[in-house]
Amino acid sequence: MQRYIIRRIALVIPTILLVMFMTFMILRLVPGDVVELIMAENPYATEQDREALRESLGLDDPIPVQFVRYTGNVLQGDLGTSPWTKRPVTDELRDRAPITLEFGLLSVLVGLVVALPVGILSAVRQDTWADYVSRSFAILALSVPYFFTATLLVVFPQIWFGWSPPLRYVPWSQGPIDHLYYMLVPAVLLGVNLSGSVMRMTRTMMLETMRQDYIRTAFSKGLKERSVVIRHALKNALIPVVTIIGLQIGLAVSGTLILETIFNMPGVGRYFISAIFERDYPSVQGVVLILAVVVVSVNLMVDLLYGWLDPRIRYS
Repeated sequence: MQRYIIRRIALVIPTILLVMFMTFMILRLVPGDVVELIMAENPYATEQDREALRESLGLDDPIPVQFVRYTGNVLQGDLGTSPWTKRPVTDELRDRAPITLEFGLLSVLVGLVVALPVGILSAVRQDTWADYVSRSFAILALSVPYFFTATLLVVFPQIWFGWSPPLRYVPWSQGPIDHLYYMLVPAVLLGVNLSGSVMRMTRTMMLETMRQDYIRTAFSKGLKERSVVIRHALKNALIPVVTIIGLQIGLAVSGTLILETIFNMPGVGRYFISAIFERDYPSVQGVVLILAVVVVSVNLMVDLLYGWLDPRIRYS
């Protein structure tokens, strides 16, 4: 087990380095740069001013030199300084990460609360009205994009009823109820979208598990249906479901980037979108690096969770 963990962590290092390199190169291959955008706000800027700014940002060095310097700074915990805000990227992420983390976790929680019970009910009551409604809901959740639903929710209720979901962030310290109300609307939209695939996988694996001989034996011994479903069937059916949940974490990360912009949420996603348009290289690189670490860490935890769900799994 320990050797497996060490081996997986060792594989994380080249993955993170590859993400850093690709992000670094893509940003510099995109037409235009931050120097031109900053100088565009100063109509009296001269060529000497441009060169001075480029030198101060370290963009006058060859790209390989820039990448080596950037990698060395990251290893020391320095993600750079935004040329627009003049603040370290680590400070920006420290202020905004709790908002995005809360939003992402709440979305995943909503998705699981919806998906697991509905998927189990659909399997246990196969070919009944509950099963048909559950499958239809899963297909609808998979088919309708969350950003499309969010746009409709922001625009049309305001036109028809004079109501719209809250679009002004309320910190927890200024009102827990208002804060939860603000976070719950986008979290439900994203969570319902994430629940579709988890729901379908839960139903499929529960149906397969419920047909096993040991399940029929449990019923023949007179055990209650709830005990058989929860204690015997569910745990064995969860292994593929856990894999899907791990993948949903990555989708939740991408979902927060879009919904934070729509709902005017001062999190990492909105900061990331603004940094892309402003060609803010350090900010974009810092956000992508942190998101890559999160996704890789979640995948590692999912692999380790297999051994707890199924004792027959051994890591060698």
